[in-house]
Amino acid sequence: MIRRLALALAAVLPIAAGAENLTQVYQDARGYDAQYAAARETMRAGLERESQGLSLLLPSLNLTANATEQRLDSESYDTALVPSYTRPISSYGYTLTFTQPLYRHQNWLQYDQGQLQAKQAELTYGQAGQDLILRLAQAYFDVLAAQDTLALVRASKVAIAEQLAQAKRNFEVGTATITDTHEAQARYDLAVSQEISAQNDLEAKSRALQLITGKEYASLKSLRPEVKLSPPVPNDMQTWVNLSQTQSYAVLIQEATTEVARLEAKRNSAGHEPTLDLVASHNYTAQNASTLSAIGNNVTTDSVSLQFSLPLYQGGGISSREREAAYNLEKARQDLENARRASALVARQAYLSVINGIAQVSALEQALVSSESALQSNRLGYEVGVRINIDVLNAQQQVFSTKRDLAVARYNTITTLLKLKAAAGGLREADLEEINRVLEQ
Repeated sequence: MIRRLALALAAVLPIAAGAENLTQVYQDARGYDAQYAAARETMRAGLERESQGLSLLLPSLNLTANATEQRLDSESYDTALVPSYTRPISSYGYTLTFTQPLYRHQNWLQYDQGQLQAKQAELTYGQAGQDLILRLAQAYFDVLAAQDTLALVRASKVAIAEQLAQAKRNFEVGTATITDTHEAQARYDLAVSQEISAQNDLEAKSRALQLITGKEYASLKSLRPEVKLSPPVPNDMQTWVNLSQTQSYAVLIQEATTEVARLEAKRNSAGHEPTLDLVASHNYTAQNASTLSAIGNNVTTDSVSLQFSLPLYQGGGISSREREAAYNLEKARQDLENARRASALVARQAYLSVINGIAQVSALEQALVSSESALQSNRLGYEVGVRINIDVLNAQQQVFSTKRDLAVARYNTITTLLKLKAAAGGLREADLEEINRVLEQ
């Protein structure tokens, strides 16, 4: 019987030859996933903050130009002394102004903020990369779990069909009651319903994976049946908690946010300080006449000056912004503390889930051996008349349920291990490659 079940499973399980593996699917996701692409563009936009801050320290050069057309009508009260006249006046000119900030403390602080905001953008992009790995791995193993469930339901249906046929034969020859046939028929009808549900679930999981990768896959490589899951390295929960509080992307991003808020508070305080600029200008004006003369002229003016400014009173606006920035800084500090606590909690939960998952897998592997032995014993007992049909059906159901639970436990443990590494800020593409090596080749 066990051999027949193995043959049935082999007939319905997806063939690994030509199947896509985890790293291949991940590369598809990197080039297609819209969330990851949006994070990349957000990072590029954030990197520009550093250049914008630097521009406040560098000189500026501005050019302004003007052209004016006028008509002057002069009507004299005594034309014998001053004749009346009409005079068109045209003028044009330009001004070139060069400004170099010499002392603007606020600008230096804003430049430092720009550098931190650029770093923050890079960290956010790194977090998006980890998120892509987690979403992709979860979707990949969800599909495998759905495939396994469908394969097991179909294999169960095959086994139940055999049991139903045997119950009918035994009833016809008078060695069994009609109850055995009805029980087997009920289990078979239930298996048909479960197969439809499993097919729908597989379709939904496949579409979820397609949303990330943009592709449909005929088959995906599964875990090797003999794979053994190892505990996380280091196998110490407190080490993972400490790493999460110092290296997780959530904490690093909030640290950068807090530092930006600190500089913002200093920048608003610097609003009370004076500023000093070096200003040089070149002005050229040409006109064909003026209101006082019919003779035009060209005027060129060059100047160099130091411009000093000291805010004395701005209606209390500077002080108000200073207080606002101080409150925002305190909020950022509290957010940072919350990020550290949340990261520690996620690390603890993920670590315990990995350890418990490994133990659960080991227990289910042993349970599977026991369930298969029980099925074989019930089948033999039914053939010799010491077991009834429902005993065999229940034993069959127990075998398939255990196999399904074992597969799901393996997938969940692997994805939880990835979440643990992400909580510590250490999830990389190499971790997917490591998992890829234990897939069917």
